[in-house]
Amino acid sequence: MQLPRDDRDHTLAHAFRDFIRDPPFPCVGAKSALSKGRMKIVVARDITSGWDDMRIYPALLAFAARYKRAPDMFQSFAVVFEGPGNLGEEQFERHLWARAQSLADKDSWLGHPWDRRVADDPESPHFSLSFGGEAFFIVGLHPRASRPARRFSAPVLVFNLHAQFEALRAANRYEKLRDSIIERDTAFAGSTNPMLARHGEISEARQYSGRVVSDAWRCPFQGRNQAGETPDV
Repeated sequence: MQLPRDDRDHTLAHAFRDFIRDPPFPCVGAKSALSKGRMKIVVARDITSGWDDMRIYPALLAFAARYKRAPDMFQSFAVVFEGPGNLGEEQFERHLWARAQSLADKDSWLGHPWDRRVADDPESPHFSLSFGGEAFFIVGLHPRASRPARRFSAPVLVFNLHAQFEALRAANRYEKLRDSIIERDTAFAGSTNPMLARHGEISEARQYSGRVVSDAWRCPFQGRNQAGETPDV
């Protein structure tokens, strides 16, 4: 694996920060992470290839370790890919899960436990990904996304910490923040996102790519299938 590098001055990193700072962009959590200097951005080569997975993974692991040492609110890890920019929604979704599977397989090989607060089965309503023992929710963005808030000039995977959602709930701040984001997203897009759901109601895997999927959709991700183990929810 390669040591994490500093991509903050890359052209795509600048462009992604400008995208989030744009007033209509609805996710106030991302805006807060950026304004507080707590958004780590890695620029990678190609979302359709594992070329940079051995560089992305240690950077993600370092991010999880930093969060454990200093669990400040509103931290995000974003991987901005140089391309390709012509992927349809189903193609983007397929490659999102290929990258997630590759990173999760590396995490398993190194012996990191799955975060016990969440399930590793993507069909479970308690599912989240887990890296370095910390659960993550992915938000995918790409040029051909149907939702304007997901439509960036290059493919992006944003990893958000599950623990932060729980901390917001414990502080009675989650519902207010969620309502604000939904209101802003509806105003931005002109319609409510039909894929929205709370953790524990239905698998969050359905929301990662931003594509509208039917009840028949099945996530391609393969969990660890740890017999007898259930999340502490």
